[in-house]
Amino acid sequence: MARQKPTQRYSIQHIQAHTMQQRRDELVLEEPLELRLQFTMSGHMLTKSVSITMRTPGEDYALAAGFLFTEDIISSADDIEKFDYCVGKETQAFNILTIRLKEGATFDPEKLVRHFYTTSSCGVCGKASIDALEHRGLQTIPVTKNSLTVSTLYELPDRMREAQAIFEKTGGLHAAGLFSFEGELIDLYEDIGRHNAVDKLIGARLLDRKLPLQDTILLVSGRLGFEITQKAISAGLPIVASVGAPSHLSVELARRFQMTLVGFVREQRCNVYSVPARLDHTR
Repeated sequence: MARQKPTQRYSIQHIQAHTMQQRRDELVLEEPLELRLQFTMSGHMLTKSVSITMRTPGEDYALAAGFLFTEDIISSADDIEKFDYCVGKETQAFNILTIRLKEGATFDPEKLVRHFYTTSSCGVCGKASIDALEHRGLQTIPVTKNSLTVSTLYELPDRMREAQAIFEKTGGLHAAGLFSFEGELIDLYEDIGRHNAVDKLIGARLLDRKLPLQDTILLVSGRLGFEITQKAISAGLPIVASVGAPSHLSVELARRFQMTLVGFVREQRCNVYSVPARLDHTR
């Protein structure tokens, strides 16, 4: 069975004013993906399910790597030996992915005590507290002399939208875009779930050995919740921005770890919720 494309065409009834007509509409795919972790303990190979997420098919390796890294299950790409899809007796649905860790990888099996269940809308429920993230070892993000001009910031939503090829077809995907402080689009991922898009982006940089993400800005569509902010801090991102609103917990988290958090980036305006020193508002 071939890998699924991210979209599929459907026959629908379109109504405009009082006229109905049949047409073809392209919809984004939403499929489950189970992540299974395979590791060696006391000479035995064990396999544990760590996550079930509803995602848009594509870039599953990056999604898995980003999820495992931002959840502190792995510390680098060197911990991963290989990725394998589970093959059934008669079919290959690409909906179960096993990540085998290298023997001797810096992995604590106790981290699997909590089972992860994520959805395309809200991500993991019952996330750890901010204090627990500090205990886990996340570092405060240093403030450097480099800054992002607000003129550049205002341009980023349009640049990201122009690069969203699948959104252009369906209108139904979130995006996570990585930009330089000069406004250059470095990388972009789309998914039905915004936290999946962020995992794909961070995972791809992890697999390319390009973390931490210094002097870059992460722009996401939609709201900014705790989970996305936590993932961004894990990757060392100094600035995270969104066209939507942040939650109070994401603001508290950003302030604790000195990350610049910006919301409502639209129409030559924005709200800065933490560490405005990284933004040059005069240009």
